[in-house]
Amino acid sequence: MYGTIDGFNYGAATPLAAYLMACLGGALGLRCTARSVRTQRSWKAGWLALGSASIGSGIWTMHFIAMMGFHVKETPIGFDIPITLLSLFVAIVVVGIGVFMVGYRGTSPGVLLSAGVFTGLGVAGMHYIGMSAMRMQGHLEYSVPTVLLSVLIAVVAATAALWAAVTIHGFRASLASSMVMGVAVTGMHYTGMAAVSVRLDDVLSASVGGEAPASLILPMLIGPVIFLVIAGTIIMFDPLLVLGEGEWNEKKADSARRTAPPPPPRPVWPAWPPEEEPARARTSRPGPRHGRQEYRDW
Repeated sequence: MYGTIDGFNYGAATPLAAYLMACLGGALGLRCTARSVRTQRSWKAGWLALGSASIGSGIWTMHFIAMMGFHVKETPIGFDIPITLLSLFVAIVVVGIGVFMVGYRGTSPGVLLSAGVFTGLGVAGMHYIGMSAMRMQGHLEYSVPTVLLSVLIAVVAATAALWAAVTIHGFRASLASSMVMGVAVTGMHYTGMAAVSVRLDDVLSASVGGEAPASLILPMLIGPVIFLVIAGTIIMFDPLLVLGEGEWNEKKADSARRTAPPPPPRPVWPAWPPEEEPARARTSRPGPRHGRQEYRDW
């Protein structure tokens, strides 16, 4: 017997909140990765690490919020906390490997494809590890074609995000890229959820184990959300990230023009004294003898 699944138990609230968190994490991560391209090598690893953690936290927070809307009519659902935290760790680590690959080795086709495939498989792995953390009176079954489609979406989304991270430097372009990335990551999640069916146990008990979703939502989300707020604050106080490279250079040049001291006045040479003023209509020509000069009036 299969259970009745509802992936939108709270209506549009959970998918909308999940999408916004994916966009937030993507936007912060893309700006940090773009900043690493234009910084000193000693600071490069720090910006890449901050970007990786931002993207990973945003993706995982999107997944966890979306899972709050997953409901099976015939059985309550609980979550295994260690496995849920493991999915967060996997998300940050695999995104970090992909971001560091393109951050240090560029976006050549080979590097970009390798990093995108690895990161996409890691993001999909995070999703299915998180799904395995659910505890219910039954077990999950998956439709293989739909699972493969979700993995393909994850790989394409990861590849596009990594390319945008080191290629697109403008603030508006990065914001648009993060919105597209949010659509892709959220679409990957709900595609994976569409592959799920729940086969109920023959004997239903009163307890399913794990922690109830309502009791987990605050303690599980408070850490990643606080981290994203801190990352956003760091970015807000970096004008090069907020304005973009071209606007920042233009603003610096304008500020330098405003604060520069006025140039010294050009010297004004005195006019010829009347007694030394040369004749207006005189012309010099070589003289006929010994190269001497004589002046004639014309």
